Amino acid sequence: MVLVDEAGSKVTFVGGVFSNHLNPVQAVIERRITAAELEALRDGEANFVDVTFLSPIPVPVRNIFAVGKNYIEHATEFDKSGFNATSGAAAVPAFPQIFTKATTSLAGPTDDIRFDPAHTSSVDYEGEIGVVIGAECRNVAPADALGKVFGFIALNDVTARDLQKNHAQWFLGKSLDTFCPVGPWIATSDESPAASLKVQTWVNGELRQNGVLTDLIFDVPTLIATLSKAMTLLPGDIIATGTPVGVGIGHTPPKFLQDGDLVRVAVTGLGELNNRVRTR
Repeated sequence: MVLVDEAGSKVTFVGGVFSNHLNPVQAVIERRITAAELEALRDGEANFVDVTFLSPIPVPVRNIFAVGKNYIEHATEFDKSGFNATSGAAAVPAFPQIFTKATTSLAGPTDDIRFDPAHTSSVDYEGEIGVVIGAECRNVAPADALGKVFGFIALNDVTARDLQKNHAQWFLGKSLDTFCPVGPWIATSDESPAASLKVQTWVNGELRQNGVLTDLIFDVPTLIATLSKAMTLLPGDIIATGTPVGVGIGHTPPKFLQDGDLVRVAVTGLGELNNRVRTR
């Protein structure tokens, strides 16, 4: 595990009990270990160019929670795409549309996005900002919700559009192995407040998406309140808040991901995902 200095492009290794821990960030969240306690375990430094970032939480507590159609322009582009088999009359939802992605869809910030073209022929990108829950909570009021947040993380909600449409639900099309790159680090909410976060997505250097978290239809407190009313949220739970306009199905013709494409997702203060597309 490392502490990240983005401005200095360097990391500090954390030793002690975390040296050989299989899921150290999850342990930090669950035990509510402070930054000062981690600083006391410093064990050397390295520059970004000399390290390979992995998924900050390699083994999620459970499925990643995600939200569909949570930016107005994206809700409209999705409704017009011909791939939406789940909507009613309204393009913009009246309530948060919650689904999950399997834990096995998780991938690291530089891992390949892999799929079999015989299984799906319409793989799409969705750059997003993820919320990491910091404390077990139930029936959280919106006014108290941000106090339950450990931090934020960059995320790509990769989607097989044909599976999403054919099965008239989102789980299968969202849950293929490698279809949820996250990382390269989690920025705590005091370091990167929600109001400051912007997500951008490029494919092969072409800017496709540009959105800010403050433009969500259902903001972070509303999402936490909605989920926690239905179930207990656990430390380490990840909530993908939704993707802005500019996904592949929003183009005419659609711009689906192809073998060799490079998808880059950057979020203010949260680093970048750089994932190459590979077909088996």
